Amino acid sequence: MAGIVRYSSYVPKFRLERSDIAAALGQKAKGVRTVAAYDQDTTTLGVEAALPFVESCRRANSLWFATTAPAYVDKVNATAIHTALQLRPDIAAVDLGTTIRGGFTALAAAARDGGLAVLADTRGGHVGGADERGGGDAAAAFLFGDDAVAAEVVATASVTAEFLDRWRDQSDTGSSVWEERFGEERYLELLEQLLAQLGEQGVDPTGVTRFAVSSANGRAVKSATKALSGWTKATANDPRGLDALGNVGAAQSGLLLADLLDSADEGDTLLLVSLADGADAMVLRAGANLKSAKPRSLRDRLAGGTSISYTQYLIWKNRVQSERPRRPDPDRPSAPYAWRNRGFKLALTGGRCRSCGAVAYPIPAVCHKCRAAEFDDVSAIGQRARVVTTTVDHLAFSPSPPLVSAVIQFGTGGRIQCELTDVASAPRVDDEVVPTFRRGATVDGIHNYIWKARPAVTDQEEERSNGTAQLA
Repeated sequence: MAGIVRYSSYVPKFRLERSDIAAALGQKAKGVRTVAAYDQDTTTLGVEAALPFVESCRRANSLWFATTAPAYVDKVNATAIHTALQLRPDIAAVDLGTTIRGGFTALAAAARDGGLAVLADTRGGHVGGADERGGGDAAAAFLFGDDAVAAEVVATASVTAEFLDRWRDQSDTGSSVWEERFGEERYLELLEQLLAQLGEQGVDPTGVTRFAVSSANGRAVKSATKALSGWTKATANDPRGLDALGNVGAAQSGLLLADLLDSADEGDTLLLVSLADGADAMVLRAGANLKSAKPRSLRDRLAGGTSISYTQYLIWKNRVQSERPRRPDPDRPSAPYAWRNRGFKLALTGGRCRSCGAVAYPIPAVCHKCRAAEFDDVSAIGQRARVVTTTVDHLAFSPSPPLVSAVIQFGTGGRIQCELTDVASAPRVDDEVVPTFRRGATVDGIHNYIWKARPAVTDQEEERSNGTAQLA
């Protein structure tokens, strides 16, 4: 199998107090949960997770996307991620259904052919219920390959069984759960079989340094952690720093794997176990390249955040209907227009003039400086930019008004006008922003994916690795 070459996690900016959720049912709760913004879905979260190593992503031999909350059904969602990241056209981009187990499946599939595994989820539930309180929104991405491996895949194992633990009808807003003790017993039985498989593959349990258990069944996590502690003599990664993450469904196994890698040192042996309608395991050994491959850690990303109200959360998730804005609705996105302009619209591609070097977005008919007509492709993805001018528009349509737009100047040249997101007010001229893949208005069930810009404050501690993070 290929090993992990690069990886990263992504956590949205917004936080919701669990006590506000519990209060809807007259209950109490502690802590906060992560919340995706009004213009984020699992597709955009997945793109965001892979952006820190977007240049490396283009070596991927496949793309495997796992989520329980796809933006589309029937239509493949991975194709939008494929285009936004500018992956090679000669590879498969595949959605892995809508099951929690799909997260581990994406990792295993990408490991087999040097692919890119993207795991993203937005988890809710019945209003005020345990799933809504304990859920979370986040994503992780892993690039597998044979060169400059950060963590070698030593072994994988899987067992499967059919039993009712957690399920959801297509028309239901939340999951149904059987009594947790029943699922706990079944998962412990499967865990024994899983460990036997690993033993047959020559995995030495005493060599395991760290491990993590991913499951939506809380009792099963506790029991499996205890069993693995006895089998390996190792300790699980401390879950207390991940409390704000909640359970992120299909992305949970990827985020726990990212946390294992964040805390690993060269030579450590890591064990990831996922319990979801079966049991899966992946054993990895950290290599000499892990240190250079480490991004900003998951725990750092979870620190801080901006609080929102429960009412705002329900509006963003379309759980309650707010008053419609008194302005014309946006037009339905056009499929032919989107196809003709896909290079700029989805991949933020412009052109650099071959004569004078001027950059423009999108690629113009002629250069605005020297009037030449030949250009080389250039992408703004992964770059930083500075705000040239901003406008706050209280009349334009926005799912979360007012609409804040700006003209931004990229460090390698070229400007675009775009919407700003994750902002409480208009930024000042010369403030630093970064492009972010988001969702515009959805009309007639068509999601208008576009590139916006967000403040770069949260990225100051993170060194982007694609070599284009220059400032004007």
